[in-house]
Amino acid sequence: VCHMNEGHSAFCGLERIRALMQEHGLSFHAAREAVAAGTVFTTHTPVPAGNDVFAPQLVEHYLGNYIVQFKISREEFLGLGRQNPFDQNEPFGMTVLAIRLANVSNGVSKLHGIVSRKMWKNIWPDLPVNEAPIISITNGIHTPSWVSPDMAQLFDRYMGTSYDGRPSEAAMWKRVENIPDAELWRTHERRRERLVAFARMRLKKQLQNRNALPAEIARADEVLDPDALTIGFARRFATYKRGTLIFRNPERLAAIVNNKDRPVQFIFSGKAHPKDNGGKELIAEILQFARRPEFRRRIVFLEDYDMNVARYLVQGVDVWLNNPRRPLEASGTSGMKVACNGGLNLSVLDGWWDEGYDGENGWAIGAGEEYTDLAYQDDVESRAIYDLLEQEIVPLFYNRSSDGLPRGWLKRMKRSMMTLCPVFNTGRMVAEYLTTCYLPSAQRFLRLTADNLQKAKSLAQWRQGLQRGWGQVKVESVEVQGADPVQVGAELPVTVRVNLGRFSPDDVEVQIFHGLVDSMGEIPRPQIVSMSHNGKPKHDN
Repeated sequence: VCHMNEGHSAFCGLERIRALMQEHGLSFHAAREAVAAGTVFTTHTPVPAGNDVFAPQLVEHYLGNYIVQFKISREEFLGLGRQNPFDQNEPFGMTVLAIRLANVSNGVSKLHGIVSRKMWKNIWPDLPVNEAPIISITNGIHTPSWVSPDMAQLFDRYMGTSYDGRPSEAAMWKRVENIPDAELWRTHERRRERLVAFARMRLKKQLQNRNALPAEIARADEVLDPDALTIGFARRFATYKRGTLIFRNPERLAAIVNNKDRPVQFIFSGKAHPKDNGGKELIAEILQFARRPEFRRRIVFLEDYDMNVARYLVQGVDVWLNNPRRPLEASGTSGMKVACNGGLNLSVLDGWWDEGYDGENGWAIGAGEEYTDLAYQDDVESRAIYDLLEQEIVPLFYNRSSDGLPRGWLKRMKRSMMTLCPVFNTGRMVAEYLTTCYLPSAQRFLRLTADNLQKAKSLAQWRQGLQRGWGQVKVESVEVQGADPVQVGAELPVTVRVNLGRFSPDDVEVQIFHGLVDSMGEIPRPQIVSMSHNGKPKHDN
Protein backbone atom coordinates (compact mmCIF):
# COMPACT_ATOMS: atom_id res chain seq x y z
CA VAL A 1 0.00 0.00 0.00
CA CYS A 2 1.27 3.44 -0.93
CA HIS A 3 0.09 6.44 1.13
CA MET A 4 0.33 9.70 -0.80
CA ASN A 5 0.29 12.91 1.21
CA GLU A 6 -0.66 16.13 -0.61
CA GLY A 7 -1.16 16.42 -4.34
CA HIS A 8 2.48 16.77 -5.34
CA SER A 9 3.00 13.12 -4.34
CA ALA A 10 0.62 11.96 -7.10
CA PHE A 11 3.51 11.56 -9.54
CA CYS A 12 4.36 8.32 -7.77
CA GLY A 13 1.00 6.94 -8.87
CA LEU A 14 1.85 7.65 -12.50
CA GLU A 15 5.23 5.94 -12.15
CA ARG A 16 3.71 2.87 -10.49
CA ILE A 17 1.23 2.60 -13.37
CA ARG A 18 4.07 2.84 -15.90
CA ALA A 19 6.08 0.18 -14.05
CA LEU A 20 3.14 -2.27 -13.94
CA MET A 21 2.43 -1.74 -17.63
CA GLN A 22 6.05 -2.45 -18.49
CA GLU A 23 6.45 -5.46 -16.19
CA HIS A 24 3.14 -7.20 -16.96
CA GLY A 25 2.18 -5.94 -20.40
CA LEU A 26 -0.99 -4.32 -19.05
CA SER A 27 -3.13 -1.65 -20.58
CA PHE A 28 -3.12 1.74 -18.88
CA HIS A 29 -6.63 1.19 -17.50
CA ALA A 30 -5.84 -2.22 -16.00
CA ALA A 31 -2.63 -0.92 -14.42
CA ARG A 32 -4.51 2.07 -13.04
CA GLU A 33 -7.07 -0.19 -11.36
CA ALA A 34 -4.32 -2.17 -9.63
CA VAL A 35 -2.37 0.89 -8.54
CA ALA A 36 -5.44 2.72 -7.25
CA ALA A 37 -6.50 -0.35 -5.28
CA GLY A 38 -3.28 -0.13 -3.25
CA THR A 39 -3.16 3.65 -2.88
CA VAL A 40 -4.36 5.95 -0.07
CA PHE A 41 -4.40 9.72 -0.47
CA THR A 42 -4.53 12.38 2.25
CA THR A 43 -5.18 16.03 1.48
CA HIS A 44 -3.80 18.34 4.17
CA THR A 45 -5.03 21.81 3.33
CA PRO A 46 -7.97 23.64 1.73
CA VAL A 47 -5.75 26.66 1.00
CA PRO A 48 -5.29 27.12 -2.79
CA ALA A 49 -1.51 27.52 -2.44
CA GLY A 50 -1.36 23.96 -1.11
CA ASN A 51 -3.18 22.47 -4.10
CA ASP A 52 -0.88 22.84 -7.08
CA VAL A 53 -2.28 23.38 -10.57
CA PHE A 54 -0.30 23.59 -13.81
CA ALA A 55 -0.96 24.73 -17.34
CA PRO A 56 -1.57 21.84 -19.79
CA GLN A 57 1.40 22.95 -21.90
CA LEU A 58 3.71 22.59 -18.90
CA VAL A 59 2.33 19.13 -18.12
CA GLU A 60 2.87 18.03 -21.71
CA HIS A 61 6.41 19.39 -21.68
CA TYR A 62 7.50 17.43 -18.61
CA LEU A 63 5.17 14.41 -18.72
CA GLY A 64 4.72 13.97 -22.45
CA ASN A 65 6.74 10.75 -22.31
CA TYR A 66 4.18 9.25 -19.94
CA ILE A 67 1.38 9.99 -22.40
CA VAL A 68 3.28 8.08 -25.08
CA GLN A 69 4.04 5.12 -22.80
CA PHE A 70 0.49 4.97 -21.44
CA LYS A 71 -0.85 4.78 -25.02
CA ILE A 72 -3.76 7.07 -24.19
CA SER A 73 -4.79 10.37 -25.72
CA ARG A 74 -3.53 13.72 -24.55
CA GLU A 75 -7.10 14.65 -23.53
CA GLU A 76 -7.55 11.51 -21.43
CA PHE A 77 -4.24 12.08 -19.64
CA LEU A 78 -5.00 15.74 -18.88
CA GLY A 79 -8.47 14.70 -17.75
CA LEU A 80 -6.88 12.78 -14.88
CA GLY A 81 -5.98 16.12 -13.32
CA ARG A 82 -9.23 17.95 -14.05
CA GLN A 83 -12.43 17.98 -12.01
CA ASN A 84 -14.25 18.06 -15.35
CA PRO A 85 -12.16 15.86 -17.68
CA PHE A 86 -13.81 17.44 -20.72
CA ASP A 87 -13.10 21.07 -19.82
CA GLN A 88 -10.03 21.93 -21.90
CA ASN A 89 -9.70 25.30 -20.15
CA GLU A 90 -9.27 23.74 -16.70
CA PRO A 91 -5.64 23.48 -15.52
CA PHE A 92 -4.07 20.21 -14.42
CA GLY A 93 -4.56 19.79 -10.66
CA MET A 94 -2.27 17.58 -8.59
CA THR A 95 -4.88 17.04 -5.86
CA VAL A 96 -7.41 15.92 -8.46
CA LEU A 97 -4.84 13.54 -9.95
CA ALA A 98 -4.10 12.07 -6.51
CA ILE A 99 -7.80 11.55 -5.76
CA ARG A 100 -8.29 9.81 -9.11
CA LEU A 101 -5.31 7.50 -8.51
CA ALA A 102 -6.36 6.38 -5.01
CA ASN A 103 -9.12 4.08 -3.80
CA VAL A 104 -9.63 6.05 -0.59
CA SER A 105 -9.04 9.76 0.10
CA ASN A 106 -9.30 11.62 3.39
CA GLY A 107 -9.08 14.99 5.07
CA VAL A 108 -7.29 15.45 8.38
CA SER A 109 -10.19 16.48 10.65
CA LYS A 110 -13.95 16.03 10.59
CA LEU A 111 -14.48 19.63 9.53
CA HIS A 112 -11.75 19.34 6.89
CA GLY A 113 -13.51 16.27 5.50
CA ILE A 114 -16.67 18.35 5.03
CA VAL A 115 -14.67 21.19 3.46
CA SER A 116 -12.84 18.79 1.13
CA ARG A 117 -16.05 17.19 -0.07
CA LYS A 118 -17.35 20.65 -0.98
CA MET A 119 -14.04 21.64 -2.63
CA TRP A 120 -13.77 18.59 -4.85
CA LYS A 121 -17.48 17.79 -5.39
CA ASN A 122 -17.21 18.48 -9.14
CA ILE A 123 -15.10 15.34 -9.57
CA TRP A 124 -18.40 13.51 -8.93
CA PRO A 125 -20.95 15.99 -10.39
CA ASP A 126 -23.94 13.65 -10.07
CA LEU A 127 -23.42 12.83 -6.38
CA PRO A 128 -24.81 14.80 -3.42
CA VAL A 129 -21.97 16.65 -1.72
CA ASN A 130 -22.17 14.59 1.46
CA GLU A 131 -21.68 11.40 -0.58
CA ALA A 132 -18.47 12.55 -2.26
CA PRO A 133 -16.02 9.75 -1.37
CA ILE A 134 -13.65 11.72 0.85
CA ILE A 135 -13.56 10.59 4.47
CA SER A 136 -11.79 12.14 7.46
CA ILE A 137 -9.14 10.90 9.87
CA THR A 138 -8.16 13.54 12.38
CA ASN A 139 -4.46 14.14 12.96
CA GLY A 140 -2.77 13.34 16.24
CA ILE A 141 0.58 13.82 18.00
CA HIS A 142 3.17 11.38 19.31
CA THR A 143 2.62 12.25 22.96
CA PRO A 144 5.96 11.00 24.39
CA SER A 145 7.83 13.25 21.95
CA TRP A 146 6.13 16.39 23.26
CA VAL A 147 5.28 15.90 26.92
CA SER A 148 7.86 17.51 29.22
CA PRO A 149 10.12 15.31 31.38
CA ASP A 150 8.59 16.91 34.48
CA MET A 151 5.04 16.10 33.40
CA ALA A 152 6.10 12.61 32.27
CA GLN A 153 7.38 11.88 35.77
CA LEU A 154 4.05 13.00 37.18
CA PHE A 155 2.21 10.72 34.75
CA ASP A 156 4.47 7.79 35.70
CA ARG A 157 3.74 8.34 39.37
CA TYR A 158 -0.05 8.66 39.17
CA MET A 159 -1.06 7.05 35.87
CA GLY A 160 1.42 4.19 35.58
CA THR A 161 4.72 3.81 33.80
CA SER A 162 3.06 2.37 30.69
CA TYR A 163 0.94 5.46 29.97
CA ASP A 164 2.94 6.30 26.84
CA GLY A 165 2.29 2.83 25.40
CA ARG A 166 -1.48 3.22 25.69
CA PRO A 167 -2.09 6.78 24.56
CA SER A 168 -5.65 6.16 23.38
CA GLU A 169 -7.07 4.63 26.57
CA ALA A 170 -9.57 7.05 28.07
CA ALA A 171 -9.65 5.12 31.35
CA MET A 172 -5.90 5.58 31.74
CA TRP A 173 -6.10 9.34 31.12
CA LYS A 174 -8.94 9.59 33.63
CA ARG A 175 -6.29 8.90 36.27
CA VAL A 176 -5.15 12.50 35.78
CA GLU A 177 -7.77 13.21 38.43
CA ASN A 178 -5.53 11.35 40.90
CA ILE A 179 -2.73 13.90 40.52
CA PRO A 180 -2.80 16.25 43.52
CA ASP A 181 -3.54 19.83 42.48
CA ALA A 182 -0.45 21.13 44.29
CA GLU A 183 1.90 18.76 42.45
CA LEU A 184 0.34 19.45 39.07
CA TRP A 185 0.58 23.20 39.60
CA ARG A 186 4.19 23.11 40.84
CA THR A 187 5.16 21.00 37.82
CA HIS A 188 3.46 23.41 35.43
CA GLU A 189 5.02 26.44 37.14
CA ARG A 190 8.49 24.95 36.75
CA ARG A 191 7.94 24.58 33.02
CA ARG A 192 6.73 28.18 32.75
CA GLU A 193 9.81 29.40 34.65
CA ARG A 194 12.06 27.45 32.27
CA LEU A 195 10.21 28.88 29.27
CA VAL A 196 10.76 32.42 30.54
CA ALA A 197 14.46 31.75 31.18
CA PHE A 198 14.80 30.21 27.71
CA ALA A 199 13.01 33.15 26.08
CA ARG A 200 15.30 35.65 27.82
CA MET A 201 18.38 33.73 26.69
CA ARG A 202 17.16 33.60 23.08
CA LEU A 203 16.23 37.27 23.14
CA LYS A 204 19.74 38.17 24.28
CA LYS A 205 21.24 36.21 21.40
CA GLN A 206 18.91 37.93 18.94
CA LEU A 207 19.95 41.34 20.23
CA GLN A 208 23.65 40.42 20.11
CA ASN A 209 23.28 39.24 16.53
CA ARG A 210 21.81 42.63 15.65
CA ASN A 211 24.70 44.43 17.44
CA ALA A 212 22.34 46.02 19.95
CA LEU A 213 23.68 48.29 22.66
CA PRO A 214 24.85 46.58 25.87
CA ALA A 215 22.13 48.34 27.88
CA GLU A 216 19.44 46.96 25.57
CA ILE A 217 20.89 43.45 25.84
CA ALA A 218 20.96 43.73 29.63
CA ARG A 219 17.28 44.70 29.67
CA ALA A 220 16.45 41.31 28.19
CA ASP A 221 16.69 39.92 31.74
CA GLU A 222 13.71 42.09 32.67
CA VAL A 223 11.50 40.78 29.89
CA LEU A 224 8.60 38.50 30.91
CA ASP A 225 7.51 37.44 34.38
CA PRO A 226 7.81 33.76 35.42
CA ASP A 227 4.61 34.07 37.49
CA ALA A 228 2.43 35.86 34.92
CA LEU A 229 -0.26 34.30 32.75
CA THR A 230 1.67 33.27 29.63
CA ILE A 231 0.06 32.87 26.21
CA GLY A 232 1.85 31.26 23.29
CA PHE A 233 1.44 31.60 19.54
CA ALA A 234 3.88 29.64 17.38
CA ARG A 235 3.38 28.09 13.94
CA ARG A 236 4.02 28.60 10.27
CA PHE A 237 3.17 32.22 9.54
CA ALA A 238 0.58 32.21 6.78
CA THR A 239 -1.85 35.08 6.33
CA TYR A 240 -4.95 32.97 7.05
CA LYS A 241 -3.56 32.12 10.51
CA ARG A 242 -3.77 35.83 11.44
CA GLY A 243 -0.73 36.09 13.69
CA THR A 244 -1.41 39.76 14.39
CA LEU A 245 -5.11 39.53 15.24
CA ILE A 246 -4.41 40.09 18.95
CA PHE A 247 -3.01 43.56 18.04
CA ARG A 248 -6.25 44.69 16.41
CA ASN A 249 -6.85 47.08 19.34
CA PRO A 250 -3.39 47.93 20.75
CA GLU A 251 -4.77 50.14 23.53
CA ARG A 252 -7.07 47.44 24.86
CA LEU A 253 -4.28 44.86 24.60
CA ALA A 254 -1.89 47.16 26.49
CA ALA A 255 -4.40 47.47 29.33
CA ILE A 256 -4.67 43.68 29.53
CA VAL A 257 -0.94 42.88 29.54
CA ASN A 258 0.05 45.71 31.89
CA ASN A 259 -2.51 45.08 34.61
CA LYS A 260 -0.42 45.51 37.77
CA ASP A 261 -2.20 42.80 39.75
CA ARG A 262 -3.03 40.41 36.90
CA PRO A 263 -0.37 40.74 34.17
CA VAL A 264 -0.52 38.82 30.91
CA GLN A 265 2.36 38.12 28.50
CA PHE A 266 2.69 36.71 24.98
CA ILE A 267 5.48 34.70 23.41
CA PHE A 268 5.40 34.44 19.61
CA SER A 269 7.53 32.33 17.30
CA GLY A 270 7.36 30.90 13.81
CA LYS A 271 8.55 31.17 10.23
CA ALA A 272 6.98 32.10 6.92
CA HIS A 273 7.59 30.41 3.60
CA PRO A 274 10.46 32.25 1.82
CA LYS A 275 8.05 33.34 -0.94
CA ASP A 276 5.17 34.20 1.39
CA ASN A 277 5.60 37.95 1.65
CA GLY A 278 2.30 38.31 3.48
CA GLY A 279 3.48 35.92 6.18
CA LYS A 280 6.81 37.72 6.52
CA GLU A 281 4.99 41.03 6.89
CA LEU A 282 3.01 39.60 9.82
CA ILE A 283 6.25 38.69 11.61
CA ALA A 284 7.67 42.17 10.96
CA GLU A 285 4.50 43.72 12.40
CA ILE A 286 4.77 41.64 15.59
CA LEU A 287 8.41 42.67 16.00
CA GLN A 288 7.40 46.33 15.68
CA PHE A 289 4.74 45.96 18.37
CA ALA A 290 7.17 44.10 20.66
CA ARG A 291 9.56 47.10 20.55
CA ARG A 292 6.91 49.57 21.70
CA PRO A 293 7.39 50.73 25.32
CA GLU A 294 4.00 49.45 26.49
CA PHE A 295 4.71 45.96 25.14
CA ARG A 296 8.48 45.63 25.53
CA ARG A 297 8.35 43.58 28.75
CA ARG A 298 5.19 41.64 27.92
CA ILE A 299 5.53 40.55 24.28
CA VAL A 300 8.46 38.63 22.81
CA PHE A 301 9.11 37.13 19.38
CA LEU A 302 11.59 34.23 19.32
CA GLU A 303 13.43 33.92 16.03
CA ASP A 304 14.74 30.77 14.29
CA TYR A 305 11.72 28.67 15.21
CA ASP A 306 12.51 24.96 15.40
CA MET A 307 11.45 21.87 17.36
CA ASN A 308 13.50 22.91 20.37
CA VAL A 309 11.74 26.29 20.58
CA ALA A 310 8.42 24.55 19.99
CA ARG A 311 9.02 22.16 22.89
CA TYR A 312 9.79 24.94 25.35
CA LEU A 313 6.66 26.78 24.26
CA VAL A 314 4.13 23.94 24.31
CA GLN A 315 5.54 22.65 27.60
CA GLY A 316 5.51 26.00 29.37
CA VAL A 317 2.61 28.19 28.27
CA ASP A 318 -0.63 28.50 30.19
CA VAL A 319 -2.75 29.24 27.11
CA TRP A 320 -2.24 28.46 23.43
CA LEU A 321 -3.76 31.01 21.05
CA ASN A 322 -4.97 29.89 17.63
CA ASN A 323 -7.10 32.17 15.45
CA PRO A 324 -7.17 31.03 11.80
CA ARG A 325 -9.92 31.97 9.38
CA ARG A 326 -12.39 29.11 9.58
CA PRO A 327 -12.46 26.76 7.68
CA LEU A 328 -8.89 27.13 6.34
CA GLU A 329 -7.13 25.29 9.19
CA ALA A 330 -7.29 21.67 8.04
CA SER A 331 -6.29 20.27 11.42
CA GLY A 332 -3.43 21.83 13.35
CA THR A 333 -1.50 19.88 15.98
CA SER A 334 0.30 22.44 18.15
CA GLY A 335 -2.69 22.76 20.47
CA MET A 336 -2.64 18.99 21.02
CA LYS A 337 0.98 19.25 22.19
CA VAL A 338 -0.01 21.94 24.67
CA ALA A 339 -2.86 19.86 26.08
CA CYS A 340 -0.69 16.94 27.18
CA ASN A 341 1.48 19.42 29.10
CA GLY A 342 -1.41 20.98 30.97
CA GLY A 343 -1.83 24.06 28.78
CA LEU A 344 -5.27 25.25 27.71
CA ASN A 345 -6.43 26.11 24.20
CA LEU A 346 -8.01 29.40 23.16
CA SER A 347 -8.96 28.84 19.55
CA VAL A 348 -11.34 29.46 16.71
CA LEU A 349 -13.54 26.40 16.14
CA ASP A 350 -11.55 25.20 13.18
CA GLY A 351 -9.55 22.08 12.37
CA TRP A 352 -9.14 19.67 15.27
CA TRP A 353 -10.50 22.11 17.88
CA ASP A 354 -13.93 22.05 16.22
CA GLU A 355 -14.29 18.46 17.43
CA GLY A 356 -12.04 18.69 20.50
CA TYR A 357 -13.73 21.57 22.35
CA ASP A 358 -16.43 20.51 24.80
CA GLY A 359 -17.13 23.78 26.59
CA GLU A 360 -15.06 22.96 29.67
CA ASN A 361 -11.61 21.98 28.34
CA GLY A 362 -10.50 25.35 26.97
CA TRP A 363 -12.13 28.31 25.23
CA ALA A 364 -13.68 28.88 21.81
CA ILE A 365 -13.37 32.10 19.84
CA GLY A 366 -16.83 32.50 18.33
CA ALA A 367 -19.26 29.70 17.64
CA GLY A 368 -18.05 28.38 14.29
CA GLU A 369 -19.19 31.31 12.16
CA GLU A 370 -17.79 31.87 8.67
CA TYR A 371 -17.55 35.33 7.11
CA THR A 372 -17.29 36.93 3.69
CA ASP A 373 -16.36 40.37 5.08
CA LEU A 374 -12.86 39.66 6.41
CA ALA A 375 -12.36 43.06 8.06
CA TYR A 376 -15.62 42.62 9.94
CA GLN A 377 -14.53 39.11 10.93
CA ASP A 378 -11.25 40.43 12.33
CA ASP A 379 -13.12 43.05 14.36
CA VAL A 380 -15.61 40.55 15.77
CA GLU A 381 -13.12 37.83 16.62
CA SER A 382 -10.45 40.13 18.06
CA ARG A 383 -13.10 41.58 20.38
CA ALA A 384 -14.09 38.03 21.33
CA ILE A 385 -10.47 37.30 22.31
CA TYR A 386 -10.24 40.44 24.44
CA ASP A 387 -13.57 39.65 26.09
CA LEU A 388 -12.51 36.10 26.93
CA LEU A 389 -9.22 37.31 28.37
CA GLU A 390 -10.77 40.04 30.47
CA GLN A 391 -13.90 38.24 31.64
CA GLU A 392 -12.93 34.57 31.89
CA ILE A 393 -9.31 33.59 31.34
CA VAL A 394 -7.43 36.17 33.42
CA PRO A 395 -9.84 36.04 36.40
CA LEU A 396 -9.78 32.22 36.43
CA PHE A 397 -5.97 32.10 36.35
CA TYR A 398 -5.49 34.61 39.18
CA ASN A 399 -8.36 33.44 41.39
CA ARG A 400 -6.40 31.59 44.09
CA SER A 401 -7.65 29.58 47.07
CA SER A 402 -6.25 30.04 50.56
CA ASP A 403 -3.34 27.72 49.73
CA GLY A 404 -2.39 29.81 46.69
CA LEU A 405 -3.67 27.33 44.07
CA PRO A 406 -5.93 28.29 41.15
CA ARG A 407 -8.40 25.48 41.75
CA GLY A 408 -10.75 26.46 38.93
CA TRP A 409 -7.85 26.63 36.47
CA LEU A 410 -6.51 23.25 37.61
CA LYS A 411 -9.94 21.68 37.12
CA ARG A 412 -9.94 22.91 33.53
CA MET A 413 -6.36 21.68 33.01
CA LYS A 414 -7.34 18.18 34.11
CA ARG A 415 -10.48 18.26 32.00
CA SER A 416 -8.39 19.21 28.99
CA MET A 417 -5.93 16.36 29.48
CA MET A 418 -8.64 13.77 30.15
CA THR A 419 -10.73 14.66 27.10
CA LEU A 420 -8.09 15.58 24.50
CA CYS A 421 -5.08 13.36 25.13
CA PRO A 422 -6.79 9.98 24.58
CA VAL A 423 -8.21 11.13 21.24
CA PHE A 424 -5.69 13.41 19.55
CA ASN A 425 -2.66 11.13 19.43
CA THR A 426 -0.89 9.12 16.76
CA GLY A 427 -1.88 5.82 18.39
CA ARG A 428 -5.54 6.45 17.61
CA MET A 429 -4.70 8.05 14.27
CA VAL A 430 -2.55 5.19 12.95
CA ALA A 431 -5.07 2.59 14.16
CA GLU A 432 -7.76 4.46 12.24
CA TYR A 433 -5.63 4.59 9.09
CA LEU A 434 -4.91 0.87 9.49
CA THR A 435 -8.53 -0.25 9.80
CA THR A 436 -10.09 2.31 7.47
CA CYS A 437 -7.45 2.64 4.75
CA TYR A 438 -4.43 0.34 4.84
CA LEU A 439 -6.00 -3.08 5.45
CA PRO A 440 -8.91 -2.61 2.99
CA SER A 441 -6.48 -1.25 0.39
CA ALA A 442 -4.08 -4.14 0.88
CA GLN A 443 -6.90 -6.66 0.53
CA ARG A 444 -8.24 -4.94 -2.56
CA PHE A 445 -4.76 -4.80 -4.11
CA LEU A 446 -4.15 -8.50 -3.46
CA ARG A 447 -7.49 -9.43 -5.00
CA LEU A 448 -6.88 -7.42 -8.17
CA THR A 449 -3.29 -8.56 -8.64
CA ALA A 450 -3.94 -12.28 -8.12
CA ASP A 451 -3.74 -14.64 -11.11
CA ASN A 452 -1.45 -12.36 -13.11
CA LEU A 453 -3.71 -9.32 -12.47
CA GLN A 454 -6.66 -10.96 -14.18
CA LYS A 455 -9.23 -9.20 -11.95
CA ALA A 456 -7.62 -5.83 -12.58
CA LYS A 457 -7.99 -6.45 -16.32
CA SER A 458 -11.62 -7.55 -15.92
CA LEU A 459 -12.46 -4.57 -13.70
CA ALA A 460 -10.93 -2.16 -16.22
CA GLN A 461 -12.98 -3.68 -19.04
CA TRP A 462 -16.17 -3.58 -16.93
CA ARG A 463 -15.60 0.07 -15.98
CA GLN A 464 -14.98 1.08 -19.60
CA GLY A 465 -18.19 -0.68 -20.60
CA LEU A 466 -20.01 1.08 -17.77
CA GLN A 467 -18.82 4.47 -19.00
CA ARG A 468 -19.85 3.73 -22.57
CA GLY A 469 -23.33 2.51 -21.63
CA TRP A 470 -24.23 4.68 -18.65
CA GLY A 471 -25.89 7.32 -20.82
CA GLN A 472 -28.57 4.78 -21.75
CA VAL A 473 -29.68 4.28 -18.13
CA LYS A 474 -32.85 6.22 -17.34
CA VAL A 475 -35.30 6.39 -14.44
CA GLU A 476 -38.62 6.17 -16.27
CA SER A 477 -41.07 6.37 -13.38
CA VAL A 478 -41.35 6.54 -9.60
CA GLU A 479 -44.57 5.39 -7.96
CA VAL A 480 -45.31 5.97 -4.28
CA GLN A 481 -48.24 4.09 -2.72
CA GLY A 482 -49.90 4.63 0.63
CA ALA A 483 -52.39 6.77 2.47
CA ASP A 484 -52.54 10.54 2.04
CA PRO A 485 -51.58 12.09 4.38
CA VAL A 486 -48.85 9.69 5.36
CA GLN A 487 -48.80 8.74 9.04
CA VAL A 488 -45.55 9.03 11.00
CA GLY A 489 -43.94 5.61 11.29
CA ALA A 490 -46.03 4.09 8.50
CA GLU A 491 -44.46 2.09 5.67
CA LEU A 492 -44.33 3.78 2.29
CA PRO A 493 -44.05 1.38 -0.67
CA VAL A 494 -42.00 2.80 -3.54
CA THR A 495 -41.72 1.31 -7.02
CA VAL A 496 -39.18 2.57 -9.54
CA ARG A 497 -39.07 1.64 -13.23
CA VAL A 498 -35.53 1.93 -14.62
CA ASN A 499 -34.39 1.43 -18.21
CA LEU A 500 -31.01 -0.27 -17.77
CA GLY A 501 -30.06 -0.22 -21.43
CA ARG A 502 -27.29 -2.77 -21.96
CA PHE A 503 -26.94 -3.60 -18.26
CA SER A 504 -28.52 -6.33 -16.16
CA PRO A 505 -30.05 -5.76 -12.68
CA ASP A 506 -26.95 -7.31 -11.13
CA ASP A 507 -24.81 -4.50 -12.58
CA VAL A 508 -26.58 -1.72 -10.70
CA GLU A 509 -28.06 -0.79 -7.35
CA VAL A 510 -31.14 1.41 -7.20
CA GLN A 511 -31.39 3.54 -4.05
CA ILE A 512 -34.08 5.62 -2.37
CA PHE A 513 -32.60 8.93 -1.20
CA HIS A 514 -34.84 10.51 1.44
CA GLY A 515 -34.88 12.81 4.46
CA LEU A 516 -36.09 16.15 5.78
CA VAL A 517 -35.93 19.02 3.29
CA ASP A 518 -34.43 22.29 4.53
CA SER A 519 -35.39 25.85 3.55
CA MET A 520 -33.08 25.65 0.52
CA GLY A 521 -34.80 22.57 -0.84
CA GLU A 522 -31.85 20.36 0.07
CA ILE A 523 -31.75 17.19 2.16
CA PRO A 524 -28.83 17.92 4.54
CA ARG A 525 -28.99 14.62 6.46
CA PRO A 526 -30.24 12.06 3.97
CA GLN A 527 -30.94 8.41 4.51
CA ILE A 528 -30.36 5.86 1.78
CA VAL A 529 -32.31 2.65 1.27
CA SER A 530 -31.19 0.11 -1.34
CA MET A 531 -34.00 -1.49 -3.32
CA SER A 532 -34.45 -5.06 -4.48
CA HIS A 533 -35.48 -5.95 -8.02
CA ASN A 534 -39.14 -6.25 -7.03
CA GLY A 535 -39.13 -2.78 -5.50
CA LYS A 536 -39.02 -3.67 -1.79
CA PRO A 537 -36.21 -2.30 0.43
CA LYS A 538 -33.55 -4.82 1.36
CA HIS A 539 -33.94 -6.09 4.92
CA ASP A 540 -30.34 -5.10 5.79
CA ASN A 541 -30.96 -1.40 5.06
